[in-house]
Amino acid sequence: MGQPENREKSGAEQSELPPGQRLQRGWPVTHYGPVPKFKPERWEFRVFGATADGDKHCWNHQDFTALPFSSVVADLHCVTKFSMVGAEWGGVLARTVLDLAPPAPEVTHVMVWAEYGFSSNLRLADFASDRTLFATHKDGELLTAEHGFPLRLVVPHLYAWKGPKWVRGVEYMTADRRGFWEERGYHNIGDPWAEQRYSYQEEPGDGPEL
Repeated sequence: MGQPENREKSGAEQSELPPGQRLQRGWPVTHYGPVPKFKPERWEFRVFGATADGDKHCWNHQDFTALPFSSVVADLHCVTKFSMVGAEWGGVLARTVLDLAPPAPEVTHVMVWAEYGFSSNLRLADFASDRTLFATHKDGELLTAEHGFPLRLVVPHLYAWKGPKWVRGVEYMTADRRGFWEERGYHNIGDPWAEQRYSYQEEPGDGPEL
């Protein structure tokens, strides 16, 4: 990848943490299931679903990592109650993907898909934030396999489970539906400042219509 085109510092570096969180030194490894083996010749990033042109858009690993590189300084808040502050994440902004493969006007949500069929749903506005990033690097170094190499999503204003490791694509949706952890009792939105950890805390309108 080339050199960063922008670097943003914000409240991610502030000392205040969301309610119920504790400051973490270092970066614990947390995930469900095994670490996938990366095979660059078979790796593909797909954007599909309700795209503006009705087509599927694909990038191989070489082409995706050649997209404009940006960096964002942001915290990571895990639902298990640790927060890692002030990390510099480098990679491809979600806005870049949206510009290259626009969604149809009626799209309201996305599903981010990762290895082994793992998924996480996001409101389009959360995905389109100028701080949402498909990260390949942390603090100037490539991500390790345990932390999501070759690609993980970082959504700084939501709990970290909303940013899956080992991302392989994005589905544009015209209605919301729950992802992997959301189907297993986690909050559909996942705002750490509102401490939206579990589905029983959801208010009307927070989740998909039944």
